[in-house]
Amino acid sequence: MEREDWASLAAFAVVAEERSFTRASARLGVSPSALSHTLRHLEERLRIRLLARSTRSVSTTDAGERLLARLRPALADISNAVEDLGRLLERPSGHIRITASRSAVRAVLTPVLPEFIAKFPDVVVEVLVEAGFTDIVARRFDAGIRLGESLEKDVVAVPVTGELRMAVVGTPSYFAQHPKPASPRELRSHRCINMRLPSAGVLYKWEFERGQRKIEVAVEGPLIFDDEEMVLDAALHGAGLAYVLQDEVASLLEAGALTRVLEDWCPPFPGFFLYYPSRRQISPAFGAFIDAIRVRSR
Repeated sequence: MEREDWASLAAFAVVAEERSFTRASARLGVSPSALSHTLRHLEERLRIRLLARSTRSVSTTDAGERLLARLRPALADISNAVEDLGRLLERPSGHIRITASRSAVRAVLTPVLPEFIAKFPDVVVEVLVEAGFTDIVARRFDAGIRLGESLEKDVVAVPVTGELRMAVVGTPSYFAQHPKPASPRELRSHRCINMRLPSAGVLYKWEFERGQRKIEVAVEGPLIFDDEEMVLDAALHGAGLAYVLQDEVASLLEAGALTRVLEDWCPPFPGFFLYYPSRRQISPAFGAFIDAIRVRSR
C-alpha cells in the first residue's frame, strides 16, 4: 500500500460515516471536488468500488462496508494515541464535536461557550444543530445534548439543566377568535402547529399529565415544521397554537405577546443532559468542556 493511501482511507471513513461529500469535506477542511477526486483515486488503486454515488446521496458498497468495519477500530486507536500525546500538554487542546437540538444550544451551550473558548484558546468546539436523535458513535461526535427521556441506556448522562416544563401557547389575537381549550382533548378543534421528528419521521404527539392521568394528543393544523424555531415563529404570527418549552417563551408570555393555556396539564420533567459513550476515553479538552457545563448548570 502506498503512503498516501493512509490519508485516503481516513477520508473514505469520514465520507462513509457522513454519507455526503459536502458534510465530509466541511469536516475535513477540503473542497468536495478534491475529496471526490481523492476517493476515486483510492478506488482505482484498490481496483474496487467503495462508494455508490448518486446526485443526492452517497452510500457504501458491500466492499466499502467491510473495509469501514475494519477501519473504524484502527482509526479509533490512532485517535486515542494522538489524544494520549495531548495529555502531556499542560492545557487542553484539540477538537470537540457536539450535536444538540436548537433549544439545547440556547439553554446549555450559548451561555457557556464564550467563557470556555476564552479560557481554553487551543480547543475548537464544533456544534451541529440537529432536531433528531443522533448516533454519536457512528458519526464520531464527542457528545450530544438532548432531553433525558430520549437517551439510550448505554451512555454516560450528565444533567446540565434543572427540570423543564412544556407550554401550549398562542397569540392574544388567536384566542380572540377561538375559545381557550379547557382540556387537552379540546385541542383537536384548534389550529395547531405540528412538529415532525426528523429521526422518526412522524409527527410529535403533544403529551399532557395531571395527577394520574396521562394523555397524548395527535393535533391537527395547517403547518408542519421540523424546526422548533419555525414552530414558535408561526405561533407568534397567529398561525395557531404551539407546544414549546416554557423557558423558550417566558419573556414573550411576560410581555403579553403570547398567552398560555392548559398550564395545569404540563408538569415538570427531567431537563437536558450531556451524553457520551460509556466506554469513551475522555480527553483533557472534553473533560474541561464537561466541567464548564456542570459549573454553569449548578
